[in-house]
Amino acid sequence: MLGEGDAAGEGGGGREIPIELIVRNPDQPRRAFGDAEIEELAASIREKGVLQPVLVRPTPGVESQFQLVAGERRWRAAQKAGLRSLPALVRELDDLQVLEIAIVENVQRTDLNPLEEALGYRALMDKFGRTQEAVAQVVGKSRPHVANALRLLNLPAEVQAMLADGRLSTGHARAIVGSPDPLALAKQIVDRGLNVRETEALARKAPETKSARPTRKEGVVRNPDIDALENDLSEILGVEVELRDRGGAGELRLRYATLEQLDDLCRRLMRS
Repeated sequence: MLGEGDAAGEGGGGREIPIELIVRNPDQPRRAFGDAEIEELAASIREKGVLQPVLVRPTPGVESQFQLVAGERRWRAAQKAGLRSLPALVRELDDLQVLEIAIVENVQRTDLNPLEEALGYRALMDKFGRTQEAVAQVVGKSRPHVANALRLLNLPAEVQAMLADGRLSTGHARAIVGSPDPLALAKQIVDRGLNVRETEALARKAPETKSARPTRKEGVVRNPDIDALENDLSEILGVEVELRDRGGAGELRLRYATLEQLDDLCRRLMRS
């Protein structure tokens, strides 16, 4: 697993860099920074200074500029505190290392909201071809945790907004992600102030809330190789996959929940 310490590694300590020469990383998975949180850190910086250097790399293609890799909270707070320069560790890092460090730093500190976390995992998979298993190893999480996080990206935009601003918890979102009308359920959850257990009960009562994959007929013996291939294809393509094999011939069915998921599927297929 790659962390900030791994990136810093050998090669000396930090140096003071003019703060105007440091820019944020556009692929930084964390988007939301609370004003109160930044102001509190700025007050501490005014009193004690910046105790821990930020991690930067030379901005690709831009001379005398540095891109933040880790420490955006400190960078924002230092600007608010009126600092003219910032202590920084400068390292030569490629795009994959930068994204991994940014995700690891935030996920391990639980600074990301659930959608930011999921988008970070998706970026590792789409931009760098990482599997869910590889992503899980990088961030120190289980594969089911990564898979459950990614499922949240299937929610409609309005429901994702409720999750991002805290009106819905991750538990709420997971309970309704497989519903045919998650927005209607989300509105009920917020209006009625339902807890996660009540939300799960509500989702079970909703019509047609069964999984997108058809229920297997009882008594039918499934080929474990076919099941494994379905799971592998589902991970690679990012959608629900069903294989119907009949003696070496059959059907391959792909199911998508949103137009965004269909677009993502098309991009993956054309890229392959």
